[in-house]
Amino acid sequence: MSRRLPPLNALRAAEAVFRLGGAGPAARALNVSQPAVSQQLRLLEADLGQVLFRRHRGRLVPTAAGALLLPRLTQAFDQIAEAVALVDAAGGASLTVALLPTFAMRWLIPRLGDFQERFPAIDLRLATSQAPVEKLREGTADLAILLGTSANDWPGLEAVPLMPEDMFPVAAPALAGRLHGPQDLALVPRLVVDSPVRARDWDLWLAAAGLADLVPASIRRFESSAQALSAAAAGLGVALAHRPFVADDLAAGRLVQPFALTVAGPEAYFLAWRPGRAQGEGQRRFLTWVKAAASAGAQIGAASEHAGAG
Repeated sequence: MSRRLPPLNALRAAEAVFRLGGAGPAARALNVSQPAVSQQLRLLEADLGQVLFRRHRGRLVPTAAGALLLPRLTQAFDQIAEAVALVDAAGGASLTVALLPTFAMRWLIPRLGDFQERFPAIDLRLATSQAPVEKLREGTADLAILLGTSANDWPGLEAVPLMPEDMFPVAAPALAGRLHGPQDLALVPRLVVDSPVRARDWDLWLAAAGLADLVPASIRRFESSAQALSAAAAGLGVALAHRPFVADDLAAGRLVQPFALTVAGPEAYFLAWRPGRAQGEGQRRFLTWVKAAASAGAQIGAASEHAGAG
């Protein structure tokens, strides 16, 4: 059965006049001129072959034909508005991602503008914690970005690799200019992160460089990688960096990788979620986006290492 429908703009104009009580209020609601509303009314009445309004004491009052049509138009437009609201709600679900504070600050947050620009309807929330897996297990997060050795580190959760945690020294450009080889690290302060997860980082890199017994000029200690990297950018010494935390600083020239040697860290970053829980549109889009962002960062990092480190 084919539908015979008058022009939509004419129907909207007539419904607005009926609902708001006049052509003037209808024009303001539709953001058009009052003559434009009157013209749409004339077009609709000509299409139907019926007069829909008559003027009574300065007001437009529905005729018998108008009384049949106009209330049903209001119902129809209300149903359309309700359907659109349901679609908006489905596409704008909230999504909470749990992750370590330094990873959030140094890698994810600088990239979130791109995600929000691509998916403005998704209400993305970050839950930073020193134990993000607990937020995932207790149900206060939909996804987590975790640091571990393999996808089997978290029994009962699904996990896939996100990015490795390659390690290498970094320094401010002026200080890096004084480092002609790894042995010159004995001449400058070493910036160390006092954290169990970072305790062996310098030892691993120095061993790979054949300098396991190298003693620095001094040691300066910090509570977090973010603090150590800020100190490095300020010229206070050389920090042992992890690529996700310094990709933007290297690209901007705030930090320099003075040596080509890069060592794979003992752990890597993984995306994790609770199995058996249906993934919403927001979760699927974030998973796709963050994997692409990590892949792009790895390609840029490899190119900069090949081109700039000596």
